[in-house]
Amino acid sequence: MRVLCAVVAGGSVTAAAARLGYTPSAVSQQVAALERQTGTVLLERAGRGIRPTAAGRLLAEHAVLIGRQIAEAETALADLRAGRTGRLVVRYAAGCGAPLVAPALARLRAAHPEVRIDIAPGIASGDDALADVARGLVDLAVVADAPGLPGPAGGVRGVCEGVRLEHLLDDPYRALLPAGHPLAARRVVDLAELALEPWIVSAAPGPDPARRPYPYTVAGAAPDIVVGGEDHATVQSLVAAGLGVAIAPALGLGARQPGIAVRRIRGPEPVRPLRAAVRSAPGGHPALLLLLDALRDTGTGTEPGPPRVPRAARAG
Repeated sequence: MRVLCAVVAGGSVTAAAARLGYTPSAVSQQVAALERQTGTVLLERAGRGIRPTAAGRLLAEHAVLIGRQIAEAETALADLRAGRTGRLVVRYAAGCGAPLVAPALARLRAAHPEVRIDIAPGIASGDDALADVARGLVDLAVVADAPGLPGPAGGVRGVCEGVRLEHLLDDPYRALLPAGHPLAARRVVDLAELALEPWIVSAAPGPDPARRPYPYTVAGAAPDIVVGGEDHATVQSLVAAGLGVAIAPALGLGARQPGIAVRRIRGPEPVRPLRAAVRSAPGGHPALLLLLDALRDTGTGTEPGPPRVPRAARAG
């Protein structure tokens, strides 16, 4: 069809051959093959030159459109392969959005402003997130509960086939205490002492130790859960009201409400490992590699440090 367009534009086989860099014989053979495929005559003599038949003119017009679409497709594919366009679907565990995911996405957007990013929090569990990644519904998920990796008690759960996990950081849990609580005067509190307190738990998704046995079996006691909150912000309000104590991941604390004291935990210190889950098969969006690098860098810079203790509390 490209040869046909050249013949129609040049008005002769010789002109088409010179334009394409073919021999006149090769051009004639291409036109003859196309006439056999279409079952109709495409060119006819016109004096010393050649002109297209109605069928030849129609096919040449469509050939121009097809050529333009092929060129556009090649350009779009090149942009996608270079990471300049396309779409990324990102999911993340509760409490990771502002401190971890947002800075990484800002870095990605600065490098690839044409890439569309769809984000959403609230992954029900690590299993659900990894399954969505494996099926190609999600390009990257930041998970706090990843099957196939050693858990706090040393056990290993089933591996989700086709998914690769990249460790980002270990997010330590902090104790949330009413400001007037006796333990609030300390810089670090023992987990065994917390286990004896009335507890407030969060219903937020993720491996919340207040809803899992690990921290309490280590401490040798089961928590006395007195009330549950919808999210970490609600839990902070309930703690400030003096209804009990709680623990929450450091990255999930966000804006700390007045009336609570946030302290480190020991004996041991519970943590939630945060990992990025991506498909292990090749063919993912090129910008995904940049996003992974940005998440690693952001994770390195967001390792929570020890909370400050008010001077009055230290003096006590």
